[in-house]
Amino acid sequence: MVSTWEKPSQLSIGDDSWASAAPNLQKNLRWFYILIRFFESSSQAFLNQIIVPKIELAKELLHEGQSHLFSHWAEPGVDDEKKKNFFDQVALLNTNYPGGLATYIQNARRLLADSKSGKNPFEGFTPSVPSGEVLNFGDDNFVMLEKDGVKEARKAAFVLVAGGLGERLGYKGIKVALPCETTTGTCFLQHYIECILALQEASCKLSRDICHAEIPFVIMTSDDTHIPTLHLLESHSYFGMKPGQVKLLKQEKVACLDDNDARIASDPNDKYKIQTKPHGHGDVHALLYNSGLLNEWLDAGLKWVLFFQDTNGLLFKAIPASLGVSATKGYHVNSLAVPRKAKEAIGGITKLTHEDGRTMVINVEYNQLDPLLRANGHIDGDINCETGYSPFPGNINQLILELGPYIEELKKTHGAIAEFVNPKYKDSSKTSFKSSTRLECMMQDYPKTLPSTARVGFTVMDAWLAYAPVKNNPEDAAKVPKGNPFHSATSGEMAIYRANNLILRKTQKFYLNLELFFFFKAGVHISDPATAVFNNQEVEVWPRIVWKPKWAITFSDVKEKVKERCSVSQRSAMVINGKNIYMEELSLDGALIVNAMNEAEVKLTGSIPNKGWVLKVIDYKDSSHPEESRIRGFVIEKLEQLELNYNEPGKFYPQS
Repeated sequence: MVSTWEKPSQLSIGDDSWASAAPNLQKNLRWFYILIRFFESSSQAFLNQIIVPKIELAKELLHEGQSHLFSHWAEPGVDDEKKKNFFDQVALLNTNYPGGLATYIQNARRLLADSKSGKNPFEGFTPSVPSGEVLNFGDDNFVMLEKDGVKEARKAAFVLVAGGLGERLGYKGIKVALPCETTTGTCFLQHYIECILALQEASCKLSRDICHAEIPFVIMTSDDTHIPTLHLLESHSYFGMKPGQVKLLKQEKVACLDDNDARIASDPNDKYKIQTKPHGHGDVHALLYNSGLLNEWLDAGLKWVLFFQDTNGLLFKAIPASLGVSATKGYHVNSLAVPRKAKEAIGGITKLTHEDGRTMVINVEYNQLDPLLRANGHIDGDINCETGYSPFPGNINQLILELGPYIEELKKTHGAIAEFVNPKYKDSSKTSFKSSTRLECMMQDYPKTLPSTARVGFTVMDAWLAYAPVKNNPEDAAKVPKGNPFHSATSGEMAIYRANNLILRKTQKFYLNLELFFFFKAGVHISDPATAVFNNQEVEVWPRIVWKPKWAITFSDVKEKVKERCSVSQRSAMVINGKNIYMEELSLDGALIVNAMNEAEVKLTGSIPNKGWVLKVIDYKDSSHPEESRIRGFVIEKLEQLELNYNEPGKFYPQS
């Protein structure tokens, strides 16, 4: 909806017959025409900038069948400020959608018609298993790829899509402010920044050139999260990152729709407002394109853009090796994935070949994959193969894109992503909705428009290492069928401890001393987990071991700092907060916290027994506890601990 008038006279002054379908609008437009006559000779700029665009917007709305938006308008002179605000909102909705609001309405009509008729979005496509990389944590190939990925990290930019609140979790704040684990209380945003900074330092260390890389970090926010996210960053000094490294890009919402004719929904609380909802995280591509950042990054020598979502505390354990895969395989698009059980409620990465020869590798949602396979001759649909998992890897919505090809594609699409609509119908007639709907788009659907020549692949890692999202509240999590992941704050925290313990277990090796002829053991012996029930969710409780990313960002880092014959009991808790902290012949049965400045080298040895920390069960309905504790179902009761602090340079060998 861009104004086509250069002069007010082109408006056919006094002729408002085009608005006859909306009598209340027609009455109010007469005031606009009076203003046009008054200002025509004295203020061309006022007319072109203020009056003409409003009339243009009104004409377009009526042309697209939206006359109902004006049916409740008051007489001229009443609610004029609200009427002005209405046009301001329409102008914003128009500007923020590729092609304008008219295009949005037309797309909505088409997609709603397809939804009502039950059209198959994959008609003409045949599914097959795409090619990609399946990694085994800790083997030589994994270690090599981690090193390759760390080298590439200084040429990467990270993009976090964080437009949502934690209401679905039972948490009133923004999700990135939620602690990813309560042993240290580190929130998700702090954890992500500390991981990026650790990669930045490690990458520069591997560079043969003088390296002053500052990895860019972009956060896509929304109306709900923008100010709280900025406040969280500013109040914590950006968690150690330079403010100039961080850019916030705010996502705007789109208009809601009331029916299959794509009639725009009015706000139920204000007849002069349009009801809006988020358009989906796919908007991140258009925001990046319009920001100009992509070309800045390309000019600065960057090569990769990594996209991730807001509450997966394990993700950065998988990033180095996945980036190594992108670099060694030359992938334009690399989707991070985990093994998935057949029919599990997680999308499957699938190669689709159209009967006209087109191919694409994309995520197919789990409720679409099974019928798609059945419709193409797979009688049993989505089933597990000989590995015990579906041959279609589980998509976890984390993408690595090569920057150059990404920019070239966005030049064609301007970041627009294929949309879908998911109306909730009142009944089988599909003639009316239970509530308003809107068009949505997903970040991971970016490959849909790529040519067949694009190199699109995936990297699969074990879920214990790469995927533990926090998205379900306690009640919903407790209803999850037995054996399926809870994806709650409870399970998300326990997954972090499990991953850290399994990584430490991987350091264990037995060596035969031929001279003395006896075996000795290196690495860490970790006791088996116990089981416990929190918020009606049965979970494994491992030793609560947490380390800061500066201590170890790769498996090689862990192996370097864990020496011989260490052990940790199941009830123990340990926090490692320092770059140069080593363990050798350490036996922990209690709680240990070690804080050390970068210039301090600490070797932990000996036996450390104390009463430690225990997990105390609480009820999620108990309002005497903060929300972040209630949604986990426990608090940490700190009975006794050993805390070691090293604030001066030097070498330290504490003995218990």
